[in-house]
Amino acid sequence: MTGSSMPRIEIYTKDWCGYCHGAKQLLQRLGYTYTEYDVTHDDRLFREMLERAPGRHTVPQIFIDGRGIGGYTDLMALVRSGEFPPAEQQHFDA
Repeated sequence: MTGSSMPRIEIYTKDWCGYCHGAKQLLQRLGYTYTEYDVTHDDRLFREMLERAPGRHTVPQIFIDGRGIGGYTDLMALVRSGEFPPAEQQHFDA
């Protein structure tokens, strides 16, 4: 997932979700910023998430540069495989 600019990361969450908190902490530890959409009490945002991630109705739902990667365990698998390294190991144009 290396590229010429920092990837755009979006994450749909619910405030009580432990996996959501874990995904956000992992992204922060890796040095990435993200846009969070809290769907706890927002039906419109929840429907948006469902449209963007067909067949998935659990949180978190994480998108990197517009591509849905799944949830926390999917993000962790990408990190462990080296497909999503810490930000400092990627080469971004300033």
